[in-house]
Amino acid sequence: MNVHQLENSRVTVIGAARSGIGVAKLLRLKGARVLVSDQRPDDQLHEAAADLMAAGISLETSGHSDRVFDASLIVLSPGVPSDAPVVREAIRRTIPLVSELEVAGWFCKAPMIAVTGSNGKTTTTTLIGRILGDAKKKHVVAGNIGTAFSSVVLDMAQEEIAVLEVSSFQLDYCETFHPGISVLLNITEDHMDRYQHSMERYAASKAKVFMNQETNDTMIYCSDDPWAARIAPEARCKKLPFSYTNPQPEGAWVQNGVIQVRLRGQHHEVIPIDQMTIRGIHSVFNAMAAILAGFLLGVGPASLRATLRNFKGVEHRLEFVRELKGVQYYNDSKATNVDSVRYALQAFTNPIILLLGGRDKGNDYSVIKSLVQKRVKTVIAIGESAQKIEASFRDVVPVSRVSSMDEAVSSASHLAEAGDLVLLSPACASFDWFTNYEHRGMVFKELVNHL
Repeated sequence: MNVHQLENSRVTVIGAARSGIGVAKLLRLKGARVLVSDQRPDDQLHEAAADLMAAGISLETSGHSDRVFDASLIVLSPGVPSDAPVVREAIRRTIPLVSELEVAGWFCKAPMIAVTGSNGKTTTTTLIGRILGDAKKKHVVAGNIGTAFSSVVLDMAQEEIAVLEVSSFQLDYCETFHPGISVLLNITEDHMDRYQHSMERYAASKAKVFMNQETNDTMIYCSDDPWAARIAPEARCKKLPFSYTNPQPEGAWVQNGVIQVRLRGQHHEVIPIDQMTIRGIHSVFNAMAAILAGFLLGVGPASLRATLRNFKGVEHRLEFVRELKGVQYYNDSKATNVDSVRYALQAFTNPIILLLGGRDKGNDYSVIKSLVQKRVKTVIAIGESAQKIEASFRDVVPVSRVSSMDEAVSSASHLAEAGDLVLLSPACASFDWFTNYEHRGMVFKELVNHL
């Protein structure tokens, strides 16, 4: 289906969260007859129901009826698993399936830059937005970062820039999505439950960010990341790599503690990494990707330097909460996979009390065992995966299991001594105890601030 076929067509949207509501309204504005279907009961969808009703959109709750399949197109919200019964039935009936990102892309007249990766997406997307804002360039930051692309795309002027965080779940059902600049930060083990424990499937999903790019487009990618480097040659567009150690003919790297860029025949020393506010090697990778994007979008080195000196990162990502009795508390609730925890542990030298756990996504914790042994004093196991956490680390460091975040923070504060660091970096999804990772991080911070 294309945009010209939407008038009076029947479209079903699965999921009534932010992106589902956004794309439903967009489709309705374009003349489609839209049904939104959600598994949650009425009492959890009062606000969504009122919003959709005001826009003339039907909503069914408490499950998916056969009305779902009376459609020429089905749009999936990112949270809907690929193996959900409603998805399998749509495939059986050969009804086209697309993502909210795909639909929004149909209507975007502005240049798009799409950022993906297992880790660092939100920080890099936010940093690119800050770079453009500081340089007085009109832009919108949207996508997986919180504002549905479909809810803002029609308001964008042609001279603006759409800075999009895109997840593998959004890319799974993209067919024509075509950013002018794509950014592939890394591909590490994540969402293995969704991708049937296949890194090949997961990497193929990430590769969709550049599948429609052409020779006049650009892909920015991390050449130090084995999976990103492995799939980068598949891209038909121009490629700009970044590396922590290896100088690039064109791209970015670190030399003598300074981020270097070579682009269009010019060499720039952008910023010493010790002058950046954000910390850790992962932050240097994110900064290099954002710097390359900034250069491509016409931002000069002086402006880039000023932004990087003042950018303090994003909420819930290695976020300093407070210091109490010589103990520092950090909120890294956005660390929803094992590799994110590895980056977090590498960012600090203090002895760490680590809050770890939640809804497990098929995690392999063995990859951080040696790092935990070196950096962590105690693991506090939280959430559904507490038993698995305990089994994974009890032979490495002391592990204590708790039954609530309140108990976890209280326990950590009693165990911690001056000079220690309490770190919430869960490696897991939040949906066992919380609505999302933001909710988990907010609860953690409130509890810490009330100690």
